[in-house]
Amino acid sequence: MSLADSPTLDQFGHDVWWIILIKVVGIFAFLVVMTLFTIWYERKVVGRMQHRPGPNRVGPVGLLQSLADGLKLAFKEDIMPKLADKAVFFIAPVISTVCAFTAFAIIPLGPNVSMFGHRTALQLTDLPVAVLLVLACSGLGIYGIVLGGWASGSTYPLLGGLRSAAQMISYEVAMGLSIVAVFMTAGSMSTSEIVAAQADGRQQHLFGQDVTLPGWYAILLLPSFLIYFISAVGETNRAPFDLPEAESELVGGFHTEYSSLKFALFFLAEYINMVTVSGLCTTLFLGGWRAPAPITSFWAGANSGWYPMIWFTVKVLILLFVFVWLRGTLPRLRYDQFMRFGWKVLVPVNLVWILLVAGVRVAPKADRSVQIAIWTGFAVLFAVIILFWPKKQPTAPARAADEKRPAGSFPMPPMDLVVPPSPRLKRVAVEHAAASGEQGE
Repeated sequence: MSLADSPTLDQFGHDVWWIILIKVVGIFAFLVVMTLFTIWYERKVVGRMQHRPGPNRVGPVGLLQSLADGLKLAFKEDIMPKLADKAVFFIAPVISTVCAFTAFAIIPLGPNVSMFGHRTALQLTDLPVAVLLVLACSGLGIYGIVLGGWASGSTYPLLGGLRSAAQMISYEVAMGLSIVAVFMTAGSMSTSEIVAAQADGRQQHLFGQDVTLPGWYAILLLPSFLIYFISAVGETNRAPFDLPEAESELVGGFHTEYSSLKFALFFLAEYINMVTVSGLCTTLFLGGWRAPAPITSFWAGANSGWYPMIWFTVKVLILLFVFVWLRGTLPRLRYDQFMRFGWKVLVPVNLVWILLVAGVRVAPKADRSVQIAIWTGFAVLFAVIILFWPKKQPTAPARAADEKRPAGSFPMPPMDLVVPPSPRLKRVAVEHAAASGEQGE
């Protein structure tokens, strides 16, 4: 691929207005089609895992089932709760959907191509801090969920909105920290430059010599890649982290009172967020639109023209498959386990990993004494973490129960367990007796 085919930061913002309009419509169509396909894709994959056929009636192999469901939602009755704040109730799903669409504007889909005689990049726009735009949009998207739960005028949607806000803020911290190592390695926050930095065979001076780094940051920065993807699953409220929509506890979460197109907008925003975080993961860790090395070794033009859109889409679909795979195999976590995992595991591991990456980059350029101080500090840090890592100790009743339980058996409640009567039932009985007495008089 020639250098002219690779987008640069200074070329954005100079396209004619109708090229920009074509890009906007193209991104909108890409996200809508990917949403419709992902819903069908998820139902088919989960059906296959559970030995079911999945959708197979509407369209060839059921491909039009998602479109039929969308049309069905559009013609359903739009119910407005009596206690709802009507203006906020209406605008909440719009906020979530607009933020979901906006975040995809900085994702590069391919190199420079010829479009109706004009040379332009397959990317709507790019900024020196483009990745921060995605984090900003995901942060603003939380407002739509919180406002939707609050404006419904009901208890369960409010609890679901609060859960979702706490969850998304917590895992957004871990997600933001996971991409700091990418910024340090690529030397830029621009998405197009991060993709260019992952070209195969890139040379870098480390440890006093030139080292050939692997192209994809998923290999070079594996802990960051794993933490990012785990955080992305929590950020998008997907199983096993779908606590805001835990049907067994909260009916349907923050959108319990929504119906018709408003519910469809929340549904659309969730799946677009899945596509967006998968596209950003592809851009930051999987080489973006560049073809894998085995393909480029025998096809010189794999990274030219419109072909890179194929590699980008395939990578996104593979990541979406992992979302579906997790949903079909893992049970839902308890809320305390979920929050503990985010704050006590992902965030500390992220901070230690960032320090290690910074040390590896700074140490070769420092004096010998500074290098010794850096590596000694890391050794002491890891020793302290290993020695003082908190270990959960069972409580005294739990230890006593474990001692009484036969080896290899599961913990069970005692056979003589007496459940106290519900105070609510007692209160209802008293009120009923009082009402019966008044009627008798």
